[in-house]
Amino acid sequence: MGAILNPLYYAVSWVLVTFHSIFGVFTKNQSIRWSLSIIGLVILIRIILIPLFVKQIKSQRAMTALSPKMKEIQKRYKDDRQKQSEEMMKLYKEHKTNPLASCLPILAQAPIFFALFTVLNGIAHNHPHGLMKGDVLAQARTAKFFGAELSSTFLSSPNTTTKIVTIALILAMSATTFTTQRQLLVKGMPKQDDSNNMMMQQQKVMMYIFPIIFAVSGVNFPVGVLIYWGTTNLWTMGQQFYVIKRNPTPGSPAYDELQKKQAAKGIKSTANPEISQDDSGDNQADQLDQTNQANQSKQRQQPKKKKKRK
Repeated sequence: MGAILNPLYYAVSWVLVTFHSIFGVFTKNQSIRWSLSIIGLVILIRIILIPLFVKQIKSQRAMTALSPKMKEIQKRYKDDRQKQSEEMMKLYKEHKTNPLASCLPILAQAPIFFALFTVLNGIAHNHPHGLMKGDVLAQARTAKFFGAELSSTFLSSPNTTTKIVTIALILAMSATTFTTQRQLLVKGMPKQDDSNNMMMQQQKVMMYIFPIIFAVSGVNFPVGVLIYWGTTNLWTMGQQFYVIKRNPTPGSPAYDELQKKQAAKGIKSTANPEISQDDSGDNQADQLDQTNQANQSKQRQQPKKKKKRK
């Protein structure tokens, strides 16, 4: 297992060590340099994941738009699970969407998160991983964040300062998770009947369950991992705020607000930005077919002109 994960340990430790060297130009404080290195790792990973974030947004909007059709299939084939699944897959394929796409950023970060956890845990127990060895490992072991060692956890450290910092980071992590989910639920989703909207129900569950999971499991995370997760939550919250404000989902409260602002400024309302080129092409083709049919019908109704005799 270690042989399989070693490349990932090297990649994570290389990024941390590289950022540590870069920040050495600005400060000689080891604690600040290692803390900023973890934040730099987050920023680098999230920039790489921007294409997946775009896919996630499109998938969420597609799933929301398909919600009425999904409920219709569930109602029609409620006694036949296999047929229901087949029709659902057919619906996803027809509209070129995938419900798993909304989980891509989280799934893509999971290996990085695990590798960082292992590297920081190795620092605490003086076990080298990747490039974290020798003098680099010794420097990292002494690094602190507001007096709490980066490699220490709430349960493992008897230090009161470490416990206070850890609790503060766990609360911040849970609060940003809750705020991000609530922001999406209140502003970013189309207004529908909550009792019949499967997507809305899922988001409500996530809004309350995820912060609790982070709060319970956070006591086992090293301070460095809590910094990583808290920073990535802040990035997600800001990224989502930008999307909801500048390119909201049609039918959502944020979309209505944007329409009112544009109308007040005399700006022409924009079309749904999430309609794909294929969909717009199909719509144009349908309109062209209707026009051709109408022209042919008119030609049949017109009496034929008699040829003049010479």
